[in-house]
Amino acid sequence: MNDQPHSRLQHFPVAWFATVMGLGGLTIAWRRAEDILQLPFQVSPWLLAASTVLFVVLAALYAAKVFRHRESAVKEWGNPIRMSFLPTFSIGLILLSIAWLPINAVYSQWLWTLGSLVHLLLTLYVITQWVHHTKFEIAHMNPAWFIPVVGNILVPIAGVTHAPIEVSWFFFSIGLTFWPVLLTIIFYRVIFHASLPERLMPTLFILIAPPAVGFISYVKLVGGVDAFANVLYNSALFFTLLLFFQVKWFARLKFFLSWWAYSFPLAAITIASLLMFHETGSALYLRLSGILLGITTVVIAGLVIRTALAVKNKAICVEE
Repeated sequence: MNDQPHSRLQHFPVAWFATVMGLGGLTIAWRRAEDILQLPFQVSPWLLAASTVLFVVLAALYAAKVFRHRESAVKEWGNPIRMSFLPTFSIGLILLSIAWLPINAVYSQWLWTLGSLVHLLLTLYVITQWVHHTKFEIAHMNPAWFIPVVGNILVPIAGVTHAPIEVSWFFFSIGLTFWPVLLTIIFYRVIFHASLPERLMPTLFILIAPPAVGFISYVKLVGGVDAFANVLYNSALFFTLLLFFQVKWFARLKFFLSWWAYSFPLAAITIASLLMFHETGSALYLRLSGILLGITTVVIAGLVIRTALAVKNKAICVEE
C-alpha cells in the first residue's frame, strides 16, 4: 500500500511544469484580449488563480520528489531529453510574473526576479552539459532543446518594467543568438535522421514559440513594430500554418504529458497576433487573433480533460 504513492512521486516528471506554461500563456492571452478588444466579461482572473495554484501544487510535489527521491531527480537532470524540461519551472515563474503585472506589481517583481535568476542558472547549467557531454547523440535532439536557452526571450516582457533596460536586452540577446543555431540542428535532425518518437512529436509546436515570444519582447524593447518585428511575427505565423497543415499526424498520437507542448506556443502566437492588431489596427490581425484565441482555449481545455483522465487512470508518473 505504501509503495505505490512513493513510486508515483519518484516518477513525477519536471515536465509537469509545462502545464503552468500552457495555463499561464492562456491567462496572458485572455488578459490581452480583454484589454485590447474591450471584452465585456473577465476570464483571465480565474485563469490566473488556477495557474498560480497549479504552480504551487506542482512545486510542492516536485520538492517532495527531490527530498525523498533525490537520486531519481538527479538522474532526470542529467537525462539528454528530460534535462530540457527542467527550465519549465523558471519559465512558469516568469509567465506568472507577466500575468500578475497588471494586478500586483510587487508580486510580479518578486516572481520575475526569482524566475529570471533561476532561468539564467539553468541556462548556464544546460549549455555546460551540452559543451562537456559524453552521452548526447543527434537522436536526442528535439524542439524541447529550445526551452533552456530560447526561454530567455520571455524575460523582457515584464523585465522592461522591473529592471534597467540593459537587463532585458541581455536576456533577449541570449535567446535570439541560440534560436537560429538550434533551429538549424533540429531541421537537420528531422530531415536527415529518423522521425521524432511519438512521445516527442508534440514538441514540434515549440517551433512557434521563439519567434512569437521574440516578437512580443522585441516590441516591448523598441516600442513599436518595425521590419525586424515583422520578420519575427511572420516566422511564427508560418510555423503555425506549417504545423496546422500536419494536424492529421498529430491527431493520431497517443496521449502523453508532452501534449502540453501544444499549449504555450499556441498561446504565444495568439498574444503576438493581439499585439500586432494593437500596433497596426489591421482587421486581418483582429480576425486572426479571435480564431487563434478560440483554438488555444479549446486545445488547452482538452488538455486539462485528457490530463485529468490520465491522472485518474494512473497513466502518468509511471516508470518508462
